[in-house]
Amino acid sequence: MLLTVILLLLVLFVVALLFVPIQLYVNTDTSEYYIRVVGLARANLEPDKKELFRVRLKTLFFEHSFYPLKKKVGKKGKTAKHKTKRKRNIRFKNFVRLLRSFEVRRFLLDIDTGDFVFNAKMYPIFVLLNRYVASFHINFRDKNILVMDIRNRPYKIIRSFINY
Repeated sequence: MLLTVILLLLVLFVVALLFVPIQLYVNTDTSEYYIRVVGLARANLEPDKKELFRVRLKTLFFEHSFYPLKKKVGKKGKTAKHKTKRKRNIRFKNFVRLLRSFEVRRFLLDIDTGDFVFNAKMYPIFVLLNRYVASFHINFRDKNILVMDIRNRPYKIIRSFINY
């Protein structure tokens, strides 16, 4: 009886994880970059003095920082065996379905190319994009900003590969 209850709770937990939103947030103006599984974990990219950046991983009861670009020092004397990786071809149709499963909550692009003439040529295009697609702006202040909030749920990702 106890094993059945534990198994049922485990299945409910796994099913609940399929519906938890995953968020990718990028804000170049405030230097915020993170990926999070809402309520469970968050991985922040932070600038660092030693390396280019570090990743701070926060979960419910755990916090850890690491440097993904740092080379790992291995033991000398061992020869590394090169495994041949099998190439997985993802069809273009499946890739498009995967991209369509993502929801863009916020998108703001404010750029300055540094060339006044090119900025002036891009202005009508950005006005059109701003009206129908998302928030696109051209500025003449030498400032570039990207704010992006993209969300998805694991069941939508799985469904994009299974259905159709």
